[in-house]
Amino acid sequence: MGALVRRVGVYFVAGWVAITVSFLLPRIVPGNPVAGAVARASQSGNCNQQCVIAIEEQLGYNVHTSWWDQYVQYIGNLAHGDLGHSWSENAPVGSLILEYLPWTLALLVIATTLSFVGGSVVGTVIAWRRGSSLDLLIPFGTFFQALPYFFLGIVLVLIFGQTGTMLRWVPSLFGYDIFTTTPGFNVPYLESVLSHAILPLTTILLSSMAGFVLAMRNQMIITMDEDFVLVAQAKGLPARTVVWYAARNALLPVVANFTIAISLVVGGQILVEIVFNYPGIGFHLYDALGKLDYPLVQGVFVVITLVVIAANLIADTVYVAIDPRARQAA
Repeated sequence: MGALVRRVGVYFVAGWVAITVSFLLPRIVPGNPVAGAVARASQSGNCNQQCVIAIEEQLGYNVHTSWWDQYVQYIGNLAHGDLGHSWSENAPVGSLILEYLPWTLALLVIATTLSFVGGSVVGTVIAWRRGSSLDLLIPFGTFFQALPYFFLGIVLVLIFGQTGTMLRWVPSLFGYDIFTTTPGFNVPYLESVLSHAILPLTTILLSSMAGFVLAMRNQMIITMDEDFVLVAQAKGLPARTVVWYAARNALLPVVANFTIAISLVVGGQILVEIVFNYPGIGFHLYDALGKLDYPLVQGVFVVITLVVIAANLIADTVYVAIDPRARQAA
């Protein structure tokens, strides 16, 4: 418990730094965050000076207020769950993120779980059968690990996507068929959601699973030369039992690196959502940046940071639970 409390403290500091950075970025980058909202308001009528001041107050960018006062107000609003107001969508940022987040989380959880479990199993088998034809999978793993997420997504769209140029098997844009289906708990909508998730999910799986395969394979090769594995083999234990002993110990460093992998997968998934116009927070973050909708950008950035921190904390908790040495070191 003491080790976990200290880790929570570290992540709390990391979260505070990320929130502070999200506050500073819109105020130091070129461009006026209020200009877009003023332009939108001017379309429906004249936006005088009082209108501009009201928009600045709503967005928290009053030029007559010091940054410190704006920061205190920003932290206070976050503490009450207020992420601001999106001028481009004319809606609270919190409600918009609640609409976008399930798409991203569903894709992230499924892809990360499948890539970790599948990569660990495949890496274990390759290491145990080293020298066989399974070693041919290693160059493929290295190839997919080196490919950028967005590039692999574009290639898959060109080959398998309905908007591509070759096979045109599966949908390649949006999260569902926006023209023929109605969102809700109905069979056509659910089938459309599943079919539209195939290419984004495959892109993330191929890119992230390769890293787990190579990491587990390398760690298994090292572990199989340990004395306890040689003794188990000398005792004549069944091969699957020896593999289980070796894999259980080789898995510990892979779990430790899982926290780094989560950050890479989240960063790659943002690009994948942009490529496929997938309606997650990554795609809407890109859209908000194009519209200079800084309140929405801030809110999405904070939520992404908190999701990554929560995932890392869960991974750390699992690692401390399965490895007593981590508790003593912490």
